[in-house]
Amino acid sequence: MVKVMSDDPEDDMLGWDETVFRDEHVFEIDYVPETFKHRGGQMESLKYALRPAVRGSRPLNAMVRGPPGTGKTTAVQKLFSELRAQTDIKTVRVNCQVNGTRYSVFSRLFEGVFDYEPPTSGISFKKLFTQITDRLVEDEEVLVVALDDVNYLFYENEASDTLYSLLRAHEEHTGAKIGVIVISSDPDLEVIDELDSRVQSVFRPEEVYFNRYGEGEILDILRERAKRGFHEGVVTTNVLERVAELTANSGDLRVGIDLLRRAGLNAEMRASRTISVQDAEDAYEKSKYIHLSRNLNNLTDNEQTLVEVIAGHDGEQAGEVYSVFNDRTDLGYTRYSEIVNKLEKLGIVETEYAEIEGRGRSRALSLAYESDEVLDRLND
Repeated sequence: MVKVMSDDPEDDMLGWDETVFRDEHVFEIDYVPETFKHRGGQMESLKYALRPAVRGSRPLNAMVRGPPGTGKTTAVQKLFSELRAQTDIKTVRVNCQVNGTRYSVFSRLFEGVFDYEPPTSGISFKKLFTQITDRLVEDEEVLVVALDDVNYLFYENEASDTLYSLLRAHEEHTGAKIGVIVISSDPDLEVIDELDSRVQSVFRPEEVYFNRYGEGEILDILRERAKRGFHEGVVTTNVLERVAELTANSGDLRVGIDLLRRAGLNAEMRASRTISVQDAEDAYEKSKYIHLSRNLNNLTDNEQTLVEVIAGHDGEQAGEVYSVFNDRTDLGYTRYSEIVNKLEKLGIVETEYAEIEGRGRSRALSLAYESDEVLDRLND
């Protein structure tokens, strides 16, 4: 059993079975804080869109946009938690990084509506869709769907079909009431413009924008997180201010949360009861890559293989890279090109077009990060 820290001020060294953490879970990415600060306006806009659902009507659709680490997912999770506690509304958040096809999205909706997973094979999309809508009509329930990181559906060319099915559900199945919240973290993605015209004609969402946190807001949020996660006296004000400064440089609050946890681990490695500024600065060298790590971890095996190939053939032409990739995967050029485009949109790969004598226009592929940083995280 791990002991908490001693109250003896003379005992400034941490024992092997002691810890600086009060609750380490507070620093995990999926933790939903009890107090959600500096997003009051955005929460009110989302509540406005969903208010009709409380009355049993189909809610307004919403589009939540903003850079990574600005509180978009947490806002929706907090809102869904309130709805489940106070109403009979069904809420399902789908992580599109993991569920990147229309079928897998609706599999998660089935699970949310029926409380068990659909069969892994032998059930068509139409049947899956019909069972979901029939249950909603039978129980007279409203379903609110959040497509989190919807940009991944665009990367797989699945966004229009998925949204079309959701938005047209009430026409195909009279009485089905489904509202959609799309959440995008890709600042370059123009969600409406990229959708098929058939979807654009019915998708008129309320837009809710989450801007980057200011350094003062970051400090306020991290102070609250540190208070819950560390024992008293572990983090001083000057350390928190340095962490907030580093976090503001990255623009991603998740970097700061991860940084605090790693800084705490660094202090424990030194058997120290307090976190130093150096602990935080050392932690930043790893925490600043948290966005890269998450993107790499959510890639398929073939996508990760292409990243490895590009790392070994950095700067080479797409055709030459494909030759090596094809030897390892047997995938065709069309799928290869789709993966390259996805990796570029994720900011993992950069492409540069050039005129190649005798071959016309071609593009060179290179990693957007140092190869060692990418490969280390691929093998984590």
